[in-house]
Amino acid sequence: MEKSCPALRKLRDALDIKSRMWADIAKIGRTDLEDATPLTVGQEWSGYVGALDDSIAELEHATAGLLHVAMGGTAVGTGFNAPIDFGEDVAAQLQILTGFPFRTATNKFTAQATLDRMVRAHSGLKAVAVTLFKIANDLRWLGSGPRTGIMELILPANEPGSSMMPGKVNPTQAEAMLMVCIEIMASDVAVQMGGAEGNFELNAFRPIVISHYLHSALIMADMSDRFRTFMVDGAQL
Repeated sequence: MEKSCPALRKLRDALDIKSRMWADIAKIGRTDLEDATPLTVGQEWSGYVGALDDSIAELEHATAGLLHVAMGGTAVGTGFNAPIDFGEDVAAQLQILTGFPFRTATNKFTAQATLDRMVRAHSGLKAVAVTLFKIANDLRWLGSGPRTGIMELILPANEPGSSMMPGKVNPTQAEAMLMVCIEIMASDVAVQMGGAEGNFELNAFRPIVISHYLHSALIMADMSDRFRTFMVDGAQL
């Protein structure tokens, strides 16, 4: 999360800048893809900012659960053959090495027999992906055109759309964000199934859960940076 949360906050701040910049520009609102009552562009974008605020807060809360470590439980959680205070000593050393507030798990049987904290942490990533999907899809719709679409938003021309269709700008960054979000949502299924596979005193499916979690966190961070740099920052009305 050292990369994901900072990248998401930077994206949130970029959206907030646009929201404030366009605070007084009126537009028509839309519900069910039909015209509704007016609002300002800034108000619409403030909805994106608020959604990211909420999802980032939930992600941080879910991720904090990963700092409870099972070290010291040994084979089945009883601590058999472990030195006294081994779990506490390991957690303290991890704090020194990483700067994160690691602590020994209160219940080693839970920590070793389940991966529930990992499942919840990845669910936090999935929830953020849902938010990012909505934002990216809205911007893609708002930039549709240039003559027969909505065309309320001028997207940055990162690459030419087509030699046959002048003025066409493909929303590639939005589409890339949508694909990343779909991949994270799909990974959540694998994490859930891995988490459900614990048998008795040990869940041995840690490799697949950790692999999907790390991959989801990294691609979310990477895509958030690119979406901000190549789409949000350069978007114009």
